[in-house]
Amino acid sequence: MNKDLVSGTVLIAVSGIYYAWSNEIAESTLSDEVGAAGLPHVLAIFLAILGALLIVRTLLASRSRMVTASGSDGEDKNAKLPRAIGFLLLGAAYVFLLPFIGYIAGVALLIAGVALYEGAARSWMVLAAAIGGGVLYWAIFVKLLGVHQPVGTIFQGLFS
Repeated sequence: MNKDLVSGTVLIAVSGIYYAWSNEIAESTLSDEVGAAGLPHVLAIFLAILGALLIVRTLLASRSRMVTASGSDGEDKNAKLPRAIGFLLLGAAYVFLLPFIGYIAGVALLIAGVALYEGAARSWMVLAAAIGGGVLYWAIFVKLLGVHQPVGTIFQGLFS
């Protein structure tokens, strides 16, 4: 069985458990129409959708490999352990730096880091995408959804 197929199945199972656990969140008298469990439910649904997409992509890729019969060994050359460790290190750096540099700068650096790690050319477009992505995610979470994100100790004096 393909590891992506197993991963997609595990993602769907985890999303189901997460959805069930989020049903245990108590409703408050201060709750709005979405409720305290609204965002966790949406995240669980997105996780299930991603798992299903991973399964579908894997099945379509294996079907196309069978049709072409190119004689390749079927192993994805991009899915190597060092590459995965690189992504893990990028995520760890994001989590470590977030309290110091704040949400907007942290997300912008994460976007730029992933883009450059994936081989994007060092250009103004990476910088624009990183800054735009940081501001966009901040606007979605802080302004639209009301989920407060860390300002960062470096910028604390500017925004207090």
